[in-house]
Amino acid sequence: MTTYALIILIAVFFTTSVVGVVTGSNSLIAVPVMFQFGIEPRVAVATNMFALVFMAVGGTIPFVRKRRIDYRKVSPLIVLTIVSSAIGALLVGMISGNGIRLIVSVAMIAVAFFILLRRDTGVSGDPEPGRFGPSLTYILVFLLGIYGGLFSGGYVTVLTAVCIGTYGMGYGEAVASTKLINVFSSGVATIVFIWQGLVDYKLGLILGVAMFTGAFVGAHYATKLNDIWLRRIFLTTVFLLALKTIYDFL
Repeated sequence: MTTYALIILIAVFFTTSVVGVVTGSNSLIAVPVMFQFGIEPRVAVATNMFALVFMAVGGTIPFVRKRRIDYRKVSPLIVLTIVSSAIGALLVGMISGNGIRLIVSVAMIAVAFFILLRRDTGVSGDPEPGRFGPSLTYILVFLLGIYGGLFSGGYVTVLTAVCIGTYGMGYGEAVASTKLINVFSSGVATIVFIWQGLVDYKLGLILGVAMFTGAFVGAHYATKLNDIWLRRIFLTTVFLLALKTIYDFL
């Protein structure tokens, strides 16, 4: 890989990590850029997942310091995620790239309309769980974990919406909680990819440092924003990414 290509990748991974702390969906941008520089698709997905571990850790630290995570509520979601992410990582290569893009596009559009229709969800002073309660959340988190281990593009975005819509979290709490959950999701998937021999360690470490730095910076500012502003940033990005993904698919 040329120095120019590496600089471009570092810039892309850093920038997407700063914004992705709130919105997720880094991989929908970062992985296709890796494809453009001739990195084999399975290696790109695995190396990106390896770097995501650094981003998840960097994004979690500021929220932990601010005590924005309710570990009692998050613990069962982490357990479900560990199991399902391992399953997803083992499925890499079985679903086409276009199939993944279509699934993510539909999911993100559904999320956006859900948020628009329920304007107070995640921004009220005392959020309550959705009418289907924690049981639906556990099912959705398990299913999302499979996708998160498989590719991760859009995973944290939809997971954040689930935590808000059915688990009764505010935006700030959901953003913080999904960062911690993603440490386990990307970590477990990375272990599977290492076992499969798919990770480019040199590139992954370089991009991982860029992602850790970007996520740490983004999370630092995210902890200062209220739920209303987090909702605006989240919703805007969801619509833009959904449109981009549909455009790429078509």
